[in-house]
Amino acid sequence: MVKTALVTGAARGIGLASTKRFLEEGYQVAMIDRDAEELLTAAATLDNTAAFICDVSDPEAVRQMFGDVIAWSGQLDALVNNAGVADFGPIEETDFDLWRRGMATNLDGVFLCSQEAIPHLKKTQGAIVNIASISGLRASTLRVAYGTSKAGVIQLTEQQAAELGEYGIRANAVAPGPVRTKLAMAVHSQDIIDAYHDAIPLNRYGSEAEIAEAIVFLASSRASYITGQCLAVDGGFESTGVGLPALRKQSPAY
Repeated sequence: MVKTALVTGAARGIGLASTKRFLEEGYQVAMIDRDAEELLTAAATLDNTAAFICDVSDPEAVRQMFGDVIAWSGQLDALVNNAGVADFGPIEETDFDLWRRGMATNLDGVFLCSQEAIPHLKKTQGAIVNIASISGLRASTLRVAYGTSKAGVIQLTEQQAAELGEYGIRANAVAPGPVRTKLAMAVHSQDIIDAYHDAIPLNRYGSEAEIAEAIVFLASSRASYITGQCLAVDGGFESTGVGLPALRKQSPAY
C-alpha cells in the first residue's frame, strides 16, 4: 500500500510545506486542521490528499479523526504533530486562559494525536515527528506559555522514543528557528528582522520548505537509526547563545 503521512496544522505554513514534500516522496497525506475554509482550499489544489477538520486539543475529536483517517488510508506510516498556536506576551500579563490555550494545542494536541497513532504505527513501524521550537530550547522574552509548551514537546518526544522503540516506532522533534512565513513578515518590524539576522550565524530567516525537508527526512527510512532527538533547524541560532551580536560587531569580517 501507499505510505500515509498524517500532518496536523496542514492548512498553511510548515504543515502545508511538509504535506507537499511528503507528496513528492510518494506518500498520500491526511491533512488536519481546525480552520475548515483554509484547509479545504489548500487540499483542493493537491492530489493524493484528504482533508479532515479537527481541533487537536479535543480528545473526542481526535479519536473520531483518526478513525476517519484510517478508514480512508488503511494504514499510518508517519505522524507529524505540527498544529500549534503562538500567543506572546510578558509573564505578568499572561493569564491562565492564555497559558491553557497554548498548552492545549501545542502540548495536549501532540499527546492526544500520538496516543491515537500508536496502535497504527506499531503495524508499520512508523515514525512520529513533533514540531517543537527554538523557544523550547532557549528562553526568550514574551514566550512563557509558548516556550514552556514547546519544551514540553521536546521532553514528550524523548519519552515516546524511550518507550516506543521496542515496537520499531521512532520519535523525533524538529525545533524551527525564525521562519520567513507570511505571518512573521507581517508582524516583524525591520528592527526585529535586523536583530534576528544579526543573531543567526547564517544571517537569515529559514524557509518553510527548509523545515519541511528536516521533517520528512526524520519521518523516512533514511533516518531509520535516529530516535529521541531534537533537531534545531535554525541557521545556528540555538548554538550561539547570548552575546553574539555584540561579538560580531567587533569582528573585522563584519
